[in-house]
Amino acid sequence: MRHRVPVSPTAKEFAADTCGTDVIANGGDFRLDGIRTGFHCGIEVLDRYFRERVTQDIRRRITSCFVALDSQDHIAGFYTLAATSIVLGDLPDELTKKLPRYPTIPAVRMGRLAVDQSARGQGLRAALLADALDRSAASEIASHALAVDAKDDGAARFYIHFGFLKLANQPRTLFLPLATLRYADLISSHR
Repeated sequence: MRHRVPVSPTAKEFAADTCGTDVIANGGDFRLDGIRTGFHCGIEVLDRYFRERVTQDIRRRITSCFVALDSQDHIAGFYTLAATSIVLGDLPDELTKKLPRYPTIPAVRMGRLAVDQSARGQGLRAALLADALDRSAASEIASHALAVDAKDDGAARFYIHFGFLKLANQPRTLFLPLATLRYADLISSHR
C-alpha cells in the first residue's frame, strides 16, 4: 500500500491536471527501491544521484525526497529538500534591514529537481517547485527562504521566472523568501 502525502491543493491539482501525477514522499510504506531505475531526466549527474545515492541520503537524514508518480506509478519527477542556512551578508540590503542580525538565517535547500524525459513540457517542474515551496512554508520548523543551486543558466532563468533572487556572492545560488509566496500566482503564471 502506498501512502500518499497531502500536498498543497493548488500544487496537487496542478500536477494532476497538467501531467496526471501525484506527489508523494519517500518513507512510511513507500520506498524508491525497485522503481527508480526507469527514471531518466537526461542529466547524468541527476540520474546517477537518483539511482545510486538518494536512498543513502534519506537513511542518513541528509535529505528528504519527494517524487511525482504518473498514472502507471512510474516516477515522472523528483526533488529533494534539506535544512540549510544563508549568510546574512549575502542577502540584498532591503531584506537584511528587516531581519535580526544573526550571522546566518535558516532556510530550506532544494538540492535537486528533475523531471523524466517522458514528462517534459507538461508543467511538472513548476508543480514540483510549488510543492517544495508549500512544504517549506508549512513546516513547523522556522525557515526564512527556499534556496536552490541552479545547475546552469537555463535552470537559473527558470527560478528567476518564479521570483527567486540571486545571492550576492553566489550567482547560481538563488532564494525566495517564504513570507512573500503566493502559490496561486506561481501556478497560474506557468499554465
